[in-house]
Amino acid sequence: MKKDQLLTRRRALLGCAGALGAAGTAGVFAALTGSEPELPAPVPAPGPRARRPLTSSAYRLEPLTGYGPRRVTPGRTPVRRKPLLRVSGRGRTMVLTFDDGPDPRYTPDILDTLAKHDVRAMFFVCGEMADAHRDLVSRMADEGHVVGNHTWSHPLLTRLTRSRIRSQLERTSDVIEEVYGEPPQWFRAPYGAWNRATFQIGADLGMEPLAWTVDTLDWTTPGVRSITRRVEKGAAPGVVVLSHDAGGDRSQSVRALRAYLPELLDSGYHVTVPRRQYT
Repeated sequence: MKKDQLLTRRRALLGCAGALGAAGTAGVFAALTGSEPELPAPVPAPGPRARRPLTSSAYRLEPLTGYGPRRVTPGRTPVRRKPLLRVSGRGRTMVLTFDDGPDPRYTPDILDTLAKHDVRAMFFVCGEMADAHRDLVSRMADEGHVVGNHTWSHPLLTRLTRSRIRSQLERTSDVIEEVYGEPPQWFRAPYGAWNRATFQIGADLGMEPLAWTVDTLDWTTPGVRSITRRVEKGAAPGVVVLSHDAGGDRSQSVRALRAYLPELLDSGYHVTVPRRQYT
């Protein structure tokens, strides 16, 4: 009889435990055993996610407008059907770009002029030139300029196979990352000749295609005044200006920059580097 009463009491207590949940179970456990159970330590509430510290090179990709680029995982960059022609930004923002370099005959003078006016620009470098003149790419990095990919040897990409297009872009990105400190986020097709394969491979490598709004035609050596006039006439918010710092005699480009850059700044233009676009 006593054994039946004890079983009945235990069943009643266990029934209460099921109704009371975890806290009740602890009490029942104590009632049956005369000791307190060891409960798991409370799990702390999740706090704010720690932000990754900025690397020493992060400032290079933050435009003077205050807009910073979002980090993009290679392979997730949008595949464009056409290149970006303009950039976004506050007010009268413009971007100066220089292709084909770096060339020790002209690039240092361009960098000197940009530094004099505390302006950042974009340099779309050819891999073979960047590899031969790594000191100039390092200087671009140190002075806050953005370095983009302009292929290894400046071929007409629309006449190449996919494997050769990839090789042209990959080799250049590798050199830029090694010298600049991080892979390029922008690329530009030589001669402005784009095709589906170029857009796809560029996106696979985590790069956005950037063309231009104003072509100075400086490669035709039209004269300093002509180059200056094209820039000043084409100036407008969001404009991307195309010039060259290699690929021929670029002395006119050097002298034209000295003329039109202070004019743009005096007119209220904010000459800077772009942020990444995602629309």
